[in-house]
Amino acid sequence: MADSFLILAQAGAGSPLGTFGFLAVLVAIMYFVMIRPQQKQLKEHRALLAGLKKGDDVVTSGGILGRIHQVDDSTVTVEIASGVRVRVLKTAVSAKGTVPVAAAPTATPVEKKEEK
Repeated sequence: MADSFLILAQAGAGSPLGTFGFLAVLVAIMYFVMIRPQQKQLKEHRALLAGLKKGDDVVTSGGILGRIHQVDDSTVTVEIASGVRVRVLKTAVSAKGTVPVAAAPTATPVEKKEEK
């Protein structure tokens, strides 16, 4: 068994060009799988923050749903209920969209009449 390790050690590591080629392919895969999508997502989030205006429905990163009441340079005032306003950082806004309204019952249950 010790002889096989000696033979492998004498064989060498191979071509340096192959090693650099492998590293280049590995870096390219890392770029397209991890770095590029993250940069694209960051660009979209910056565009979202730049386009915020009064009256937009938003969701914060903390999960608060509300409508924008006022926009400042770095903060946004969000109305989360009638007359309840919360100031949050612009960077805390994670999405724009409609705020779901709790569904109220549309009809009352119908009572069955018993026949006699």
